[in-house]
Amino acid sequence: MARMASLGQGSRTRPIRKQFPTLQRQKSPRAGRLKPSMNDILHQLRCFGCGARITVAEVQPDFRCAACGELFEVEYPGWGQRGGHDRPNPGALKWLWRERRCSSEALDQSGVWRFRELLPILESFGNVVTLREGNTPLYHLARASKALGIDQLYAKHQGMNPTGSFKDTGMTAAMSVARERGFEWVACASTGNTSAAMAAYAARAGLKSLVLIPEGKIAWGKLSQAMDYGAVTCQLKADFDGCLRLLTEIVKEAPIYLLNSVNPYRLEGQKTPAFEIAEALDWNVPDHLIVPGGNLGNSSALGKGFHELHELGLVARMPRISVIQAVGANPLVRCFNEHQAAALEPVEAHTRATAIRIGNPASWRKAVKAIQESGGWCLDVSEAEIAIAKAEIGAEGLGCEPASAVTLAGLKKLRAQGKVAASDTVVLVLTGHTLKDADYTIDFHRGTLLTEDESAGMVEKMNSLQRNAVAVEATPAAVLTALKGSAG
Repeated sequence: MARMASLGQGSRTRPIRKQFPTLQRQKSPRAGRLKPSMNDILHQLRCFGCGARITVAEVQPDFRCAACGELFEVEYPGWGQRGGHDRPNPGALKWLWRERRCSSEALDQSGVWRFRELLPILESFGNVVTLREGNTPLYHLARASKALGIDQLYAKHQGMNPTGSFKDTGMTAAMSVARERGFEWVACASTGNTSAAMAAYAARAGLKSLVLIPEGKIAWGKLSQAMDYGAVTCQLKADFDGCLRLLTEIVKEAPIYLLNSVNPYRLEGQKTPAFEIAEALDWNVPDHLIVPGGNLGNSSALGKGFHELHELGLVARMPRISVIQAVGANPLVRCFNEHQAAALEPVEAHTRATAIRIGNPASWRKAVKAIQESGGWCLDVSEAEIAIAKAEIGAEGLGCEPASAVTLAGLKKLRAQGKVAASDTVVLVLTGHTLKDADYTIDFHRGTLLTEDESAGMVEKMNSLQRNAVAVEATPAAVLTALKGSAG
């Protein structure tokens, strides 16, 4: 049964230990490994800052480099050698991956582990924890295509994953690593989607989970999932960044496996939608991939996925990757505009798109690399622009959470600036399902979502999209009158 606790800013690890008495007796599975494992041969971890390379056994609990404090990424040494014995065969892989779609095996039915030749992160695939994630649809956006004059406009709807968000693709990978290494507890700080995914996969794996959330700053639809899946959920009087800082201290003191996107194995799973997109387009890639920007792990993961496909000869080029943020939570946009992408200053994040309400994104350097290497852009959109874009996506019959809608809002600006041509193929990444934040949708259609200042200049457009419920008498005539009133 899930438990809810409320911790103040001054609370540190002692209250947590009271809830986890077994932690004081457990020995960390990281300790005592003297011999290299097969994992150390198949892959290594490279620091994104100083370039230092370490083995799997040497990684610290917070996944930070001991030398410079930066994050790591997973690297496969044999892939860099053309003709090397560890280098996958492109033609054989394409055939194999398509054949697996007809398989009844759980591993093959996962849109992540179907591509397991590009995920050699486990010593045994028998340790995989899966809920049949991935294999999400690529929808054509007919109305938006016509409105923007772009024929090939698609939405990769990651909200169609088991727990309703893109986080499932990363969680299956990182959770499998946690189980293989013998952890009993896993944990994350979350604005909602990460907690839902982690709790579900922990329950599936038979592990215990801890969630730290910002008090009053999370959509209840998301929080309810973590509760239902049995997580110990602690509300902190802090924002997301404060929750993550506290969790980083906790995992250094107790054998709890950290499952935020600082964990490089999360990003290995999250790169696989790039494989699905390329496969769906017959191993071509879109001209533009547009991604919401929160903690920035997803944009960097997708960039890594397309980069690996290109390096291995599975695709001919990279797409331009653009990251869109909310105006009130735009540290990466400011990083580009004010510091030429060389430094990031944290901001106090404010946006109703709760999934991207993050002011100090951990993976910002990785996102910068993905944008710069692909020739993409980084920009922000207003609360009104997000709300309108969300309603327009809904009008396509494809509901999404508010954070997903920044992609369409951002595309409109890129199109207006001449950065996207009519002949381009564009894919928007929708990160979460509409039911993740039902209150947002209801408030929009009731006309109570935004303040007068936020909706200034956009009222007429929003009114045309609002579809509030109408109270009518229970007679045919009253219903028909309502129909006539809503015509057009």
